[in-house]
Amino acid sequence: MRTDEAGALRHHGDAEVRDGGPGLVDLAVNVRADTPPAWLRARLAASLTGLAAYPDGRAARAAVAARHGLPVERVLLTAGAAEAFVLLARALEVRRPVVVHPQFTEPEAALRDAGHEVGRVLLREADGFRLLPGAVPEDADLVVLGNPTNPTSVLHPSAALARLARPGRTLVVDEAFMDAVPGEPEALAGRTDLPGLVVLRSLTKTWGLAGLRVGYVLAAPDTIRALERAQPLWPVSTPALVAAEACVSPGALAEAERAARATAADRAVLVEGLREAGLTVVGPPRAPFVLARVPEAARVRRELRALGFAVRRGDTFPGLTGDAWLRLAVRDRGTTEAFLKALREVRGGG
Repeated sequence: MRTDEAGALRHHGDAEVRDGGPGLVDLAVNVRADTPPAWLRARLAASLTGLAAYPDGRAARAAVAARHGLPVERVLLTAGAAEAFVLLARALEVRRPVVVHPQFTEPEAALRDAGHEVGRVLLREADGFRLLPGAVPEDADLVVLGNPTNPTSVLHPSAALARLARPGRTLVVDEAFMDAVPGEPEALAGRTDLPGLVVLRSLTKTWGLAGLRVGYVLAAPDTIRALERAQPLWPVSTPALVAAEACVSPGALAEAERAARATAADRAVLVEGLREAGLTVVGPPRAPFVLARVPEAARVRRELRALGFAVRRGDTFPGLTGDAWLRLAVRDRGTTEAFLKALREVRGGG
């Protein structure tokens, strides 16, 4: 892999806002605004009195298991979903890993760092970036894809993903944004009937915990044991464990559902404005971000930044070719309307 390609795989939304100053409006990072909420900050602050003791993940692990109706042997807590990708790349013995793109690039980067030669399945714009039957090679023994997918915001039918599962294959489904979809209609988390299924979840996005690093893996017990052996001791901090337990409680799940519905309403405002501006939006989008086809995307991104708005470039995602794509996080209506005004200005529309 070329050096520039490796660098592109490791480009993430936070690079767009780094060193941007306090006045830069962030539409580049897919973390819900105004989080973590006050009640969660209070729980985290209270956990600091226990930092002298080594982390004990039993309660958090049991809470995550209960949230998905699984035995604890099927749960592994991780320092965010990114750690889980590294563990999968290092711990699993695979011969032909395949990553379905465009999607979050860290899985491929982790596999390549672990010495794997990675195959790609590139979904097509003409198909709405949707997975079609037969797209994945039959001999792939590790398949990785996101649902809903970053950056396309496409929510694939769970039945289509389930058809990829088979004995001798590990099917990794990144559901980092699934709790931002009202009702989680296409979730595979909690399924135990699909051979080789591994589901990843993150608590970063909905709860604003990117700096804390907390997520989890749901898989068969033998897979969990293999990943656990690849982890260092005490990989998840005490505050992160407290957050995991808190964020899967019934009250938190109800709050997340309300937030997901509010995000859907805010997303509709953004999509309508983009389409009124003559832009194509991949869709129907179902995640807390949208992917838009924007002519001269690099110039538009630079000029938006000069006006105080950071957006995510699209050309670092395999499968999004050319200077034509921007990913935009969903924000509140006021922020969106200010952004759309700036977008019209840089595109010469007023």
